[in-house]
Amino acid sequence: MSKVIISTDKAPAAIGTYSQAVKIGTTVYLSGQIPLVPATMQMVSENFAEQTQQVFENLTAVCQAAGGSLNDMVKVNIFLTDLSNFATVNEIMSQHFSAPYPARAAVQVSALPRGAQIEIDGVMEVPSTN
Repeated sequence: MSKVIISTDKAPAAIGTYSQAVKIGTTVYLSGQIPLVPATMQMVSENFAEQTQQVFENLTAVCQAAGGSLNDMVKVNIFLTDLSNFATVNEIMSQHFSAPYPARAAVQVSALPRGAQIEIDGVMEVPSTN
């Protein structure tokens, strides 16, 4: 089975040696998204809720480019620089996902790229390999 590189200009371009996502069969591995605005490659704002919304918009774009949607995600990893913002993540995540929800982990880290307060990556299962 060959891997397919997923790329879209509706999400931030990779800022390192990685792809936005890689698809193997029906499984898509999504790289971490931080709150960069795709058109400018700048942070959306310093506001945590706005950063979180932007991350979900970026993830949505990559999921769509891979032939799926956020609701096709089976595992989500959330990295926060301040775990006290977790309630905000839950509130915003509930606006983007419907039940049944993916498996999830959330951890506090000391720093994220470009000074972001949140980064999310995950795994998605799509219905076909097309």
